[in-house]
This record gives sequence, C-alpha cells and structure tokens, in this order.
Amino acid sequence: MRKSLKNCFLLLSTALLLAACGTPEDTRPGQPVKTRQEAFKDILRSFEPMGKMLREDRYDADRFLGFAEAVVAKRDGPWSHFGPDTDYPPTKATPAVWQQPEKFEAERQAFFKATDALLEAARSKDAKQVDAPYKAAYDTCKSCHSTFKAR
Repeated sequence: MRKSLKNCFLLLSTALLLAACGTPEDTRPGQPVKTRQEAFKDILRSFEPMGKMLREDRYDADRFLGFAEAVVAKRDGPWSHFGPDTDYPPTKATPAVWQQPEKFEAERQAFFKATDALLEAARSKDAKQVDAPYKAAYDTCKSCHSTFKAR
C-alpha cells in the first residue's frame, strides 16, 4: 500500500509540474499578444475550410464565397496588436517583426492583395478560378511566417 501511495504521489507531482510548463499567459493590459493570436486563429478558421474543399475536390461555391468574405472581413484583426512593446511570451513573432517593419508591412500588404484576388475569384463561383488565388494567399502566409513567426 505504501509503495502504491508513493507511486500515486509521484504521478500526481509529475502531472502538476507538466501542467505548469504550459504556454505563459498574456497578462498585459489589453492582452495584445493573445488578441493577435486569436485574430490569426479566427482568420484560419475561415481560410482552412477553403483549402480543404479544394484538396478534397468538394468545391461548394456558396460556402467558399462565404469563407472568402469572412477572411477579408477578419484580416485587419491582428495587425494593430504588433505594438513596439508586444515582443514578450507567449508571442510566436520573431524579433524581425520589429527589426524589419517595412518588410513586415510589405508581407501584410501582399496578404491583403492576395485575399482581395481570392474574394474576386470566389465571387465568380467557378472552381477553376479559385485554386490559383487560394494558393497565392496561402503562399503569402508561408512567406510571412518564414521570417516573422518562430517555430
């Protein structure tokens, strides 16, 4: 019984220690890091279903258009939360965001241009017209993440 109690205590202690090792909480006023992370996740919740439709050859023009409209409506969300004092945990942004602001802005503008083209293509409701603009928008995300997001 004593060995069993000791094992239970060790297991519980390990679990508590691992739980304490999670992502740090954003406790700053207005929670800019958490806010921008949530805004990016919100964009992704509209962007990813479009990719899934295209990958699985299950294009639904009306749903695709709705998702494209949602991406454009949500795309402004994260950017204002990259203030000069927001490079702290739990950020996944690299210091390059603040060291190369012109490049970061160029990436943002490329994303906006690509999502405008994606929305335009989605309005055509033609599956053949949405694939390339979707890939272009996806590529702007990859390009930005390669420099400005820590892995």
